[in-house]
Amino acid sequence: MDLSKEQIREIIARRVAQEVKEGDVITLGIGLPTEVANYIPADVHVMFQSENGMVGLGKKATHETRDKSITNAGGVHVEVKKGGAFFDSEMAFSMIRGGHINATVLGALQVDEEGNLSNWMVPGVFTPGMGGAMDLVVGAQKVIVAMEHKAKGEPKILKRCTLPLTAAKEVDLIVTERCVLRVEPRGLILQEVNPMFSVDDVINSVGANLIVEENNLLAMAV
Repeated sequence: MDLSKEQIREIIARRVAQEVKEGDVITLGIGLPTEVANYIPADVHVMFQSENGMVGLGKKATHETRDKSITNAGGVHVEVKKGGAFFDSEMAFSMIRGGHINATVLGALQVDEEGNLSNWMVPGVFTPGMGGAMDLVVGAQKVIVAMEHKAKGEPKILKRCTLPLTAAKEVDLIVTERCVLRVEPRGLILQEVNPMFSVDDVINSVGANLIVEENNLLAMAV
């Protein structure tokens, strides 16, 4: 099934939002992960932290609510909830490295069966730097990868990452527009499948071995 970029991003962001629990402190990576903030239920109270020095981020700012001085780590203008606070990067990374972040949501170039993550560079292609990804995946209590299922027709979920690693064995959950995968010591567990796709669609579109437990397989909420 062909989905637009907008549909894919919404499906992924909505599903990741279901992982958020009352009282969580969460850091969202640049790009697609920032859209998760748009789908948190009004009765669930969480605090989004940004590595550029904020806690209490809200939704993407509208023209009416936009403050040119307030952006997330990706440079996107966002709202700040009542009780939000601003601080320097040293404090932001102290929160991350100190284990005070309940979960982080990051994009990825590749993820593999062991929960290894590649998301910061492609050899030979200019990159401005690592950013905070290494700190986030090691410091957060839970690591969720939110990404499109494939890139240019090629699998992004592999038996082993072929790009330089951001971190080894740190990913806990993978959410794409097609499925939700749980990373366990025994491998990648197919937890949910988007009803728009079949189990075979998912299996045939990854470069990894998936563990499918039919009795425990759920339909992905989209």
